[in-house]
Amino acid sequence: MSDDPLPPPPSTPAPGRATARTAAVIPAAGRGVRLGPGAPKALRALGGTPMLIHAIRAMAASRAVSLVVVVAPPDGAAEVRTLLDSHALPERTDFLVVPGGGSRQESVRLGLEALPPGYDIVLVHDAARPLVPVDTVDAVIEAVRDGAVAVVPVLPLADTVKQVEPAGAPGGPERVVATPDRSLLRAVQTPQGFDRATLVRAHETVTDDVTDDASMVEQLGPTVVTVPGHEEAFKVTRPLDLVLAEAVLARRRLNDGF
Repeated sequence: MSDDPLPPPPSTPAPGRATARTAAVIPAAGRGVRLGPGAPKALRALGGTPMLIHAIRAMAASRAVSLVVVVAPPDGAAEVRTLLDSHALPERTDFLVVPGGGSRQESVRLGLEALPPGYDIVLVHDAARPLVPVDTVDAVIEAVRDGAVAVVPVLPLADTVKQVEPAGAPGGPERVVATPDRSLLRAVQTPQGFDRATLVRAHETVTDDVTDDASMVEQLGPTVVTVPGHEEAFKVTRPLDLVLAEAVLARRRLNDGF
């Protein structure tokens, strides 16, 4: 894998959404402190393979994705390049590693800036969601191709949710102020898919600290739509999540030869 910037695709007439090329940006610069001491979260092993590699393979499993941009820790780009070179990845997909920033938002922006011309659909995927099925990835891409400028995979909530007034001290009791209608709430996953120009404009315009890229597009005004997510696309954040991810991976290998 070369460190040089990827050349732009051959010059062709501007494609319609149905034929638009798709790139995936994977911000992987976070430390993942909730998983405990050790390597950065994206480099933690899952079934003997770093979670980042699983996440990259999940994006590359979609035949619509022809480029994956990995945004590495600011001082760890060389390590991530070596990591990618040491694992089998689909040959039909190009891979690019760039240094990230001090926040997820900045890292995604740097990943966007590294995209060569010719990619009109962009996925943004959490490295900590290593087991997202390819059907979910394809559903997001298809919704953007059908005309949506921002698409998020979601799941209905199983638990009742309470809105609270924050406690005066950490760990203190919190006063419940409302119980939102659970039927109107969704848990958001990744990859989130975007029309490239819309996502670039969002990162150029929105300076608030946000938790996902779709929130930035919402602030601009365009409609964000949902597609069904998948229970295996959960985020590995805490040690128990890693145990669950190991179990899911073991089941896939047993049942599907994954």
